[in-house]
Amino acid sequence: MTSTGDRTDRGGRPASTSAHELAAVAQRLFVERGFEQTGVDDIARAGGISSRTFFRYFPTKADVLWVESEGEIEVLREQLAAGAPTERYEDVVVRAVVAALATFPDDQVEWARHRAQLVLTEPAVQAQAWQRHARWRATAAEYAAARTGRPVEALFPVAVGHATLAATLTAHEYWISHPGSDLADVLDDALRLLLPAEP
Repeated sequence: MTSTGDRTDRGGRPASTSAHELAAVAQRLFVERGFEQTGVDDIARAGGISSRTFFRYFPTKADVLWVESEGEIEVLREQLAAGAPTERYEDVVVRAVVAALATFPDDQVEWARHRAQLVLTEPAVQAQAWQRHARWRATAAEYAAARTGRPVEALFPVAVGHATLAATLTAHEYWISHPGSDLADVLDDALRLLLPAEP
């Protein structure tokens, strides 16, 4: 993350110093006021920066939701690749998904909940989500194909890709509607319910 050199003191909340912090501010506003009702000027004001500085971080306001996406995909890919051939594939996938999506500091729980809520309920956000979902699905499918020596378009890899994505969405939906639940545990349960048996 890069610190901004164009912060202005507007009072109120402290100025954001990273893309992640600015994303957290934006998501909080989206949840409180509505996505369509919140403009870049509102986010910049709440973050203590100028609107021009906002666009140095993100091309559009919707992009704040994907601030960690590249890192999460990379963790997923690395964890899947690290799985031993002797391990059950379900255990490898569960460990990889939990590492990618549920390993964050306690002070980022609100950010993660807000992101999940917006991705699952906000039509304007969902229009962008399919690109990230496609990459997530493809990463899981590539792992299943490599493990079984089958083409990535074969039935089992395709099923693993879709099941992995479906399980992550299922887990997040459950998690935000059950505040006392633990995301890692819910991801584990959802994946084991939906992943197909290895042929």
